[in-house]
Amino acid sequence: MPPRTGPSNAADGQDAPHAQVLAFPVPRFKRRRRTIVYSVAGIVAVLALVMSFALFSPVLAVKTVVFDGQKLVDPKILEHAVAPIFGKPLPQVTAEEVQALLGQVVQVKSSRIEARPPSTLHVRIVERIPVALLKNEDTYLLVDQEGVELGTTTDPASVSLPLIDGGKAVIGQDTFNAMTAVLANLPQSILAQLANASAASPDAVELKLVDGRSVIWGDASDMELKAVVLEALLNAPVPAPEAGAPAPAPVKVFDVSAPRRPVTR
Repeated sequence: MPPRTGPSNAADGQDAPHAQVLAFPVPRFKRRRRTIVYSVAGIVAVLALVMSFALFSPVLAVKTVVFDGQKLVDPKILEHAVAPIFGKPLPQVTAEEVQALLGQVVQVKSSRIEARPPSTLHVRIVERIPVALLKNEDTYLLVDQEGVELGTTTDPASVSLPLIDGGKAVIGQDTFNAMTAVLANLPQSILAQLANASAASPDAVELKLVDGRSVIWGDASDMELKAVVLEALLNAPVPAPEAGAPAPAPVKVFDVSAPRRPVTR
């Protein structure tokens, strides 16, 4: 039995149709989004390369450290303390790292850093300020408000700081803290005139001037105001005597314990 065949287009003299794929244009917003994505990816890649270069390139390695603000400590001591950061890329050096290295230098209270490419690190030093001489047996210790020892001397006359007696045992006591807090709030012009500081209690601080006059300071209230009032009293001109009257007695005591109503006698 002959095979059955279906209708043929060839019998009509026509060729079989060919399949066609139509290409639709990509919408404009999709092209724009794709361009943005590619651009951002390129920028990120470039930034990553730049950051890698900055973080690890020997071109930015620390070669010079410049210190500023120090008065008590030799810059060579500071440079020795921060030796581990030499050769390290500037972007990798942190303020915390520098402060930790400088912490071994007792005179340094705090520090700030500033990178100055390509290879210089600037370090701003904030030093502890000596406010008193603490007599300790045969030597005198320069101490700051917290009692940190900043130096020693055997000649108290060579240092313009008031004397606190009692040795190292008084450091940390309430009376010591009260005295050094007062001294830390005084301007250098007054501090240089003081011979010693004493305190029967934290609320009864007294100061003695090198010329023998005394200052009744009192407690820790109104520190700044007391300092301003005391400086004004010390710099006040001696009143001229009235005609025919005896010269007024010199002031021996300045009482600023109530700074809004100071008393001299």
